[in-house]
Amino acid sequence: MLGERLLRQLKGGDRRSIRGVPAVVDQVVADPSLFRVVFDGKNDPDPLVRMRCADAVEKVTAVRPEYLTPYKKRVLRLAAQAEQQEIRWHLAQLLSRLELSAPERRRVAEILTEYLTDTSRIVKTCAMQALADVAVRDSELRAPIVERLKELTRTGSPAMKSRGRKLLARLAWRPNKPMNLMVACGASSLSTGRWAFPFQDEKC
Repeated sequence: MLGERLLRQLKGGDRRSIRGVPAVVDQVVADPSLFRVVFDGKNDPDPLVRMRCADAVEKVTAVRPEYLTPYKKRVLRLAAQAEQQEIRWHLAQLLSRLELSAPERRRVAEILTEYLTDTSRIVKTCAMQALADVAVRDSELRAPIVERLKELTRTGSPAMKSRGRKLLARLAWRPNKPMNLMVACGASSLSTGRWAFPFQDEKC
């Protein structure tokens, strides 16, 4: 089947290899009906396939964010249930691309706050960025999120402190204007076929 052939391209290697992600992204952009296959792949029993499907979904929706709209409830549910760190940092990016109601923003803020307890510093830093994005869109949540970011900027890892200062500065300078606060979290390099972890200028 076509779906099985698509996912086979994402098997093998190790956690730092993106394998067939670039080819899969190209195929999904060319044929949107394949998006469901890749999205469902985040539940694959193989953790390497799961993380690469999450990477592919993130890359596809970076240029086709509308693909996520029918999957909003599933993204929210998966974000609440995900435990694998590579899935979590991609989901943090996806959450920022959804059109959310006020109750949904509160739910997302709760999920991201839980991500701040993850052992992965990348997950924590991505959660900080996604929380800042929520703060831009929700005036009621802005104050508690800003306070949490201030705390993490004081007590977090060097990467979290650096990112926190940048996010707080942007929120202070342009508190009411939508802005793209996200950077690639655990982004993979399509040219090298390896994971290029974020915040390389910020020691974790």
